[in-house]
Amino acid sequence: MATTVRRTLLTLPAAPLGPVNPLPALHPLDEAHRLDARQRAALPAEMARQIGYEPLRSLLPVPLRDGYGRRRTETELDAIVIENERLRATVLPGLGGRIHSLRHKPTDRELLYRNPVFQPADFALNGAWFSGGIEWNIGATGHTTLSCAPLHAARVAAPDGGEMLRLWEWERLRDLPFQVDLWLPDDSDFLYVGVRVRNPHHHTAPVYWWSNTAVPEGPDTRVLAPADTAWHFGYDRALRRVPVPEWDGADRSYPLRGEHAADYFYELPEDARRWIAALDGEGRGLVQTSTELLRGRKLFLWGAGPGGRRWQRWLTEPGTEGYAEIQAGLARTQLEHVPLEPGEEFSWLEAYGPLAADPGAVQGGDWRAAREAVEAELAAALPRAEVAAAHAAWRPYADTTPGERLAVGSGWGALECERSHTELPGTPFAADTLGPEQEPWRALLNTGSLPPWRDPAAAPGASLVAPPWRELLEAAPSHAAVEYHLGVAQWHSGDRAQAARSWERSLRHAPSPWALRCLAAADAAGGHPQRAADRLLSAVRSVLGDGRPPVPGAEAALGREAVTALLAAGRPDEARTVLEELPPAVRERGRFRLLLARALLAQGEPAAARAVFDRGFDVADLREGDETLGDTWFAIAERLIAGEGGSITEGVRARARAEHPLPERYEYRMRPEQSVDAAGPIEGAAQAAPTVGVRSS
Repeated sequence: MATTVRRTLLTLPAAPLGPVNPLPALHPLDEAHRLDARQRAALPAEMARQIGYEPLRSLLPVPLRDGYGRRRTETELDAIVIENERLRATVLPGLGGRIHSLRHKPTDRELLYRNPVFQPADFALNGAWFSGGIEWNIGATGHTTLSCAPLHAARVAAPDGGEMLRLWEWERLRDLPFQVDLWLPDDSDFLYVGVRVRNPHHHTAPVYWWSNTAVPEGPDTRVLAPADTAWHFGYDRALRRVPVPEWDGADRSYPLRGEHAADYFYELPEDARRWIAALDGEGRGLVQTSTELLRGRKLFLWGAGPGGRRWQRWLTEPGTEGYAEIQAGLARTQLEHVPLEPGEEFSWLEAYGPLAADPGAVQGGDWRAAREAVEAELAAALPRAEVAAAHAAWRPYADTTPGERLAVGSGWGALECERSHTELPGTPFAADTLGPEQEPWRALLNTGSLPPWRDPAAAPGASLVAPPWRELLEAAPSHAAVEYHLGVAQWHSGDRAQAARSWERSLRHAPSPWALRCLAAADAAGGHPQRAADRLLSAVRSVLGDGRPPVPGAEAALGREAVTALLAAGRPDEARTVLEELPPAVRERGRFRLLLARALLAQGEPAAARAVFDRGFDVADLREGDETLGDTWFAIAERLIAGEGGSITEGVRARARAEHPLPERYEYRMRPEQSVDAAGPIEGAAQAAPTVGVRSS
């Protein structure tokens, strides 16, 4: 059959994404993939330079997605199917262009880990992410902010005369347009993926790209790549070079032979073909290969320990098989960003398909023989030169004007093209994609004035932070909305003192919970936890007490930050009061049950805090790597053992862990348990202020 591209609907049990968090994301959600100068000094020069190059200062202008829950219902999702005689690929354009399924028709084998549910979890840079399939990670270290966002999609002529699917969007963290072209040559066993990232600006831009493939994981699943060493990164936040495959007493090419979650970034020789494969005990599975520019290859594993297994179950439904991830990126590790010069582009071609190799060689103890067996089969199925030729054939088609529109992304690309008078052949950001979010900014662009807020208590709207928009705000007539958005842009640029002054001016124009909250963030960053708590208390009460319909997501967002700040300021009684004032639907969420347990502990009521855990709760937006559940549990246990006023000694800590083991329901730890003073950051919360805007518990 000729290759076809068609729209369809995919029905899955799905949890709704819920409202976007209305508070500007003034900080990254975590710093898990940062290395300090001392650690970087021990690395190869290029790697060290790229690790230190342009790390994120904030998530702006992207909003947080943290309004989801865990109640799933049957839901129809828009999907696009690309199919030929050999393969069928199912793509979800409304969810970051994720390839949900890649099925090899002759063997009726699913080549990917296909999640049977859509369950958001707090893994993306801005929150909501889901597991399974092939995802396109662009922007900065981590899962893209577009994980649960719509992309533009259209039919386009393919190099072989057939059709291909084009996905494209404007990535907002770095202000870079990108495209992903997917096509299946007739009778091919490989899905081709042409990727292009462009820099339309007059300045150099940092680029991050990792294509992330979830593959089925079993006891005999082995991941192979052409490397003898790898850079290991665990949740101890250290990057170290290790041998492949044997290290620390185990063969790490088998994902289930590790106890804890870890990344292995393979060190591919410069002249090696770029590929990675995940094969089962029969020597069958998926292989990914690419042209040379996509140099990095990585294995991510959850490990066989209780924390990793718990996370796997959290991301899907009971009885679903586990998965590992094989990935391909522009740099050797995911801690790096690569500079892209003004007016230039990166482009490459990837190919995904089935591979079968001699199981005796694949599973054998000779690592070189195993790799060579896989590489020989790959060379027979898809020669290296053929991949390079496919890339060369695709490049002229990358600029082809898309045909039938199949899905619509955001209007932000259209706004940026209007501002900069940029034309991007192949990826049109049409004016008809502009919507209400962009309208105030179009008014600023065209008239020099930003429309004032009609109601300062209503949603403040999205902020834009790039230098051209900041300059327009600086020149605009001053009012509450202008000063608020200007402060957000100044904060993003690193001018925190001026940001605080702008937010103060916004409050003088018109009191709003939004400017109050931003000033609280400035207070917390400046070492003023009491003032930060006061401002957040005022902000949340202004939202709870005005009698009007609440701004979606505002009660939960401000309530969480206010309670956290009050606990950090040593004011647990007020924290309890805020929790009691929140609407029942908010305070019964798992996140707020955890905050209640922390408040009770800080009030000297460890038995009541323990009762909250014993009744059971789930924190829907628990962050990857967050150990607050375990820390709080053990802090409660330590206080129960030590008694009121008793000292928390090493002996007390040891007894707490022996007599009060962490229940499986709350076991999400992704690293070996260490001798950590869990009570300090929980009971002694007044010792340090939280970073307001980072969603600490």
